[in-house]
Amino acid sequence: MKDLNEYYDVALKFHGHKCPAMPMGLRAGLAAMTALGVERAKDKELVVESETGEGHAAGCFLDGVMVATGATYGKGNIKKLFYNKMAFTLIDVKTGRAVRVSLKPEFFEKALQSPFVQKRKEGVAPQDIPAEITDPQVERVMGLPEAGFLSIGEIFQRDLKKGAPSFEVKRCSRCGEATFTNKLAEVPDGRLLCVPCIEEEKKA
Repeated sequence: MKDLNEYYDVALKFHGHKCPAMPMGLRAGLAAMTALGVERAKDKELVVESETGEGHAAGCFLDGVMVATGATYGKGNIKKLFYNKMAFTLIDVKTGRAVRVSLKPEFFEKALQSPFVQKRKEGVAPQDIPAEITDPQVERVMGLPEAGFLSIGEIFQRDLKKGAPSFEVKRCSRCGEATFTNKLAEVPDGRLLCVPCIEEEKKA
């Protein structure tokens, strides 16, 4: 992708609705990549450790980070730490260089007072919030200088454990579904069980 607007168009299609948090994440992800001097991940060249969680506003932030960095749940190179903070660390797997990027508290606290968030508090779905409320906030986020809303930390070293992926499947002895062998466990009677079936047998 060539420029911010192209990234935004892709991110909007991926995310599904227009809101201020997704472009915050998009810009934060691009800023982290610039800080590390890396390109968007085609495979697992980058890893994102997100400090966002669940049960809080602005979780859409992470979709922007994903589109910017190319770190996705499908590729397995992103994980949530569930700290419920608007921050993440981007790690270059090859060199171990890493950077933590977060939203500045004063910026985010003000953002949570916006008319968009007030509508969300009232239970209005993001796609149903009038454009005259949403558009100016999105445009503001897209146009802000990075220093106006992002804290970009110092580069530090973060070496990740590297493991080989599993390419072998066997059928679970109980449900019969094909399961990668690194998540099958042999029980005392010699059967191989997947995680859900082990849990079911514990309940029985």
